[in-house]
Amino acid sequence: MSDAQGSELRTVLTDFVNDVRAMQDGLQTRLDKQEKQMSTIQAKAAARARPTLAVEAVDAPHRKAFDAYVRSGDDAPLRGLEMEGKSITSVAADNSGLLVDPQTSEMVQGVLLGASSLRRIANVVQVEATSYDVLVDRSGIESEWVAETVARSEATTQVVERIAIPLHELSALPKASQRLLDDAAFDVEGWLADRIAQTFARAEARAFVEGDGNDKPRGFLNYPKTDGDAWGRIGYVPTGTIGGFGGSDALVDVVYALDAQYRANGTFVMSSKTAGRVRKLKDGDGRFMWTDGMAAGEPARLLGYPVLIAEAMPEIDDDSYSIAFGDFRAGYTIAERPDLRILRDPFSAKPHVLFYATKRVGGGVTDFNAIKLLKFSAS
Repeated sequence: MSDAQGSELRTVLTDFVNDVRAMQDGLQTRLDKQEKQMSTIQAKAAARARPTLAVEAVDAPHRKAFDAYVRSGDDAPLRGLEMEGKSITSVAADNSGLLVDPQTSEMVQGVLLGASSLRRIANVVQVEATSYDVLVDRSGIESEWVAETVARSEATTQVVERIAIPLHELSALPKASQRLLDDAAFDVEGWLADRIAQTFARAEARAFVEGDGNDKPRGFLNYPKTDGDAWGRIGYVPTGTIGGFGGSDALVDVVYALDAQYRANGTFVMSSKTAGRVRKLKDGDGRFMWTDGMAAGEPARLLGYPVLIAEAMPEIDDDSYSIAFGDFRAGYTIAERPDLRILRDPFSAKPHVLFYATKRVGGGVTDFNAIKLLKFSAS
């Protein structure tokens, strides 16, 4: 091998070694960068987890104190937490009972929202007062096309109405034996939340549909009705047949009786027995108008719109209003106080212990143009 060839070979080997070192340095740099990113992600995850643990630690004394009150009637721990400022809402100001701990309250609300009632599709607001007022502007804002030098006309007086939704007291009275409450293995908190929630859910579901407004919410079927549109009345569409559908056109008619702005968020509301008859209907091409949900938890659909099964709706009968369709989030408002009170009574039903649970809730129609009814009548 000549000197020139040896020099060229050394140059090639040197370049190869330098390339390998450069690759190693680049790989190490990327590894260091990834390790730094992983450390940052882990630190952020730990930071997010810490507040949750802190909240649990804060709520634990309240839950323990509430459990002691439910089992034995000892309210000293709850009042002590109030005096220490750890739970300023634990004791009702009017001595009507003790407020439940946050976990139980959320369990009750979860069951109420999951129940087949208007809560799932209506507008639900929480208030601290004894009523909830809704201001409705029915006049709209006027506009006009004008030339540059033409005088502008004055707007007419706005028509603003106030709709008041009073809150009413809803109560439940579950009871348990003292021996059962003394059993440490018995989940008294879960049992109490379930019994209260189931009782409240049944009462609310019926009131939101047909309540008369006297010491209870006013249901949307309790308002005056009209064959058309009129503020203060719920419009309806007749099926053309007494106690029957008279074909599938009536369902289409009630859908398009709503303005497009409401129809986009429309939902059908009916009972199970009515749904059983509706799902047998076919259109002019022989296709079923009813389609079941494609996934778990997804509602069935009628003419492409979701269906809420509300057992409080009346069954199909002569001149009955058995199907409702509308944008209930715009048309019906449920107002409630966020607190739930519990009063323990070990004396009235010995040897059982009564738990007097109360909450305040109201409901009413806030937009009469957003809801339509299907009336099973000739006209």
